[in-house]
Parts: sequence; structure tokens; C-alpha cells
Amino acid sequence: MRDPNQPPTVFKRRHFGNPASFNIIITNYIVVAGGLAIFTSHHHIHWFFWVIFGLLAAYNVFSLYKKWEEYDKLSLTAYIIGAAGLPLLFLMF
Repeated sequence: MRDPNQPPTVFKRRHFGNPASFNIIITNYIVVAGGLAIFTSHHHIHWFFWVIFGLLAAYNVFSLYKKWEEYDKLSLTAYIIGAAGLPLLFLMF
């Protein structure tokens, strides 16, 4: 019998959200693509893009340091592959 204090099983969450590496990878791609779209013109990159890129790198280091226990071998591999794809995005502009 169902406990009356618990929500029905239809509304129970069956996962724990996105992994931390997924959130960092998505943030990296959004910031780099947005920065390239705003601060690139005629194959010239504005200096402020590099400031944004440096702040993004600092965010990555801080986030990795803070949530290190959430990273297993698979998550770390996914993060490295995602970070390796950023230069490809850079070359597309």
C-alpha cells in the first residue's frame, strides 16, 4: 500500500539531473560560440573575446575543483573530448 505522505509514483524523479561534465561542456560551447559570434568580424578577433575565454577557463578550473568527487572516468573522458572540440568550433569561424 502507498504511503499517503509520499507523492504518487508518476511524479517521482527517476534521475538525479545532468552530470556535472555535461553542464560544463554545454556552458563552454554556448560561451565560445556566443563570444565568437559577437566578437569576430572579417577574420579579426576582438581582444575582449580572449578575456571571456580566460574567464571561462577560470570557471572550468573552479567547477572541476569544487565538484571533483562527481567526476568518474567516463565523465572526465567526456569532458576532455568536449574541451578538445572547442578548437574545432574556433576554426569554423
